[in-house]
Amino acid sequence: MPVNIPETGQPRVVIIGGGYGGITLGKALKKSPFQVIMLDKNNYHCFQPLLYQVATGGLEPDSIAFPLRKLFAKQKNFYFRMAEVERIDPALKRLYTSLGHVNYDYLVIASGGKTNFYGNEELEEKTQGMKNVPEALNLRSLILQNFEQANYERDTELRKALLNFVVVGGGPTGVETAGALAELKRHILPKDYPEMAVEEMNIHLIEGGDRLLAGMSEKSSEDSLKALEKLGVQVSFNTYVKGYDGHRLTTSDDVLNMSAETVIWSAGITGNIIPGLKPDVIERGRIQVDENNRILGYSDIFAIGYVALMKTEEAYPNGHPQVAPAAIQQGDLLAANLKAIQEGKMPEAFKYFDKGSMATIGRNKAVVDWKKLHLKGIIAWLGWMFVHLLYLIGFRNKLVVFANWVWSYITYDKGTRLIIRPYRKDEYLRVKQ
Repeated sequence: MPVNIPETGQPRVVIIGGGYGGITLGKALKKSPFQVIMLDKNNYHCFQPLLYQVATGGLEPDSIAFPLRKLFAKQKNFYFRMAEVERIDPALKRLYTSLGHVNYDYLVIASGGKTNFYGNEELEEKTQGMKNVPEALNLRSLILQNFEQANYERDTELRKALLNFVVVGGGPTGVETAGALAELKRHILPKDYPEMAVEEMNIHLIEGGDRLLAGMSEKSSEDSLKALEKLGVQVSFNTYVKGYDGHRLTTSDDVLNMSAETVIWSAGITGNIIPGLKPDVIERGRIQVDENNRILGYSDIFAIGYVALMKTEEAYPNGHPQVAPAAIQQGDLLAANLKAIQEGKMPEAFKYFDKGSMATIGRNKAVVDWKKLHLKGIIAWLGWMFVHLLYLIGFRNKLVVFANWVWSYITYDKGTRLIIRPYRKDEYLRVKQ
């Protein structure tokens, strides 16, 4: 059965995903000859870089999310359907979804990324991911529940496990999460749980490579390591997690095998691949595209953002970084290229403009790389805040997040330490990403 979408007689562009690539493309097609349809399993756009702050009690979840219908409310050629895409049929130019099927003239896959567990089902089932709002809320509840239980627990070993927090992966998400946990330990634990000694809480950051923030400069890696160690985070390199049964962590370094009730997985990202494409276009969890973001071997299917693998630029032989600026730039250009293709003109080749990289470690601590410039400390931290506020969607969200940050800075407090829905690990089913 077809999904109930009005027929307007216009060529139909169907966008899978309401991330930055999808919403940029949809907005850029506002005054175009196309009917624009967006499909997403959520009715909101989520600003993923700040999910770790939701998980650690710094922000409310609705301050980093924005309703997609509200975002496109004034766009007359736009239609949104909350649906999960199940597969693509390129021969029929059709998508099959949880609501029924949708036909397309042009299809754009902007389905984003999901946590990469490298095929380890035990880690996927037992560790805590942080790629969507429900997972961030689950993690927040787990952290707070562990504090509550540790506060009255008499079993010494169980108490130690409850207060062992392990973050796996030394990229920006792992570094920022470890730093946020360290600030919880330093500023919140003594006030909320005066019966517990601060030193009982241990934060471990485990990285498989030989440095943190591998995608940034070595100077940023060194500075972030020093900042984390100063905050009391125990960082381990060249170490791989082999297994986690929900209580006991095993690694390639026997010294790091430990009991821990909270293991946060931030060790990789892979694309959300929609079934139905030729297997040979999938490489390392991403979809191969040409310089116009057209999927190799297809004339009417495109991919942008995290899920797209474009190797046509000499500076990026392994594809562009999986960051919001790349998705936004690809979405903008693809809108112009779709109009050109429809008019029988040649599309323009994509060229990525690198706006730099940044990561925050905690209060007044951040690192920024932009071309040959490296910044650290409070200047980098203020820059990090400015850029993240800039990319947030909605004036209210910007205002709320900024107010939360100012309040936290003045009071050394995180105001959303709420267990809204108690979380039970033994009943947990990972939220589909």
